[in-house]
Amino acid sequence: MPLAPNDVRPFSGLDDVDRAILTELTADGRLPNNALAERVGVAPSTCLTRTRALRECGAIRGFHADVDPAAVGLPLQALVSVRLTAHERAAVDAFRARSVRLPGVVSVFHVAGAEDYVLHVRAASGDALRDFVLDHLAVDPAVRHTQTSLIFEQARGMG
Repeated sequence: MPLAPNDVRPFSGLDDVDRAILTELTADGRLPNNALAERVGVAPSTCLTRTRALRECGAIRGFHADVDPAAVGLPLQALVSVRLTAHERAAVDAFRARSVRLPGVVSVFHVAGAEDYVLHVRAASGDALRDFVLDHLAVDPAVRHTQTSLIFEQARGMG
């Protein structure tokens, strides 16, 4: 059976070189193989083989551009906390499946605590954010309550 996206994989076969490659690529996903090999202390051919193996085993899920949301017309970001009306697995799974397809949704987090989900949303304006909540969440019978928090600033950590 395939693992769900958030299942913890043991990756027991990873060694210090693999972890060093992952650390370097986390900091700079565009690092050329020769530079990566030099930083982790292996031959370029070894580094390339290891990086391919890390992609194949799922340790590296992809490479992404970190684009400024304002550059694509979505300068406003928010975290929308969602409390569901029901908590059966089918209802929870159905909400997650719907929410990841909603316009402007960057990430969906299933969380513990008073809220069930937190949606990271990008929008063109405050009006567009309001419309998102009213048109997609407030009308959803699975949603009991929402609370929206605007993101003033985002800083990325190294982890």
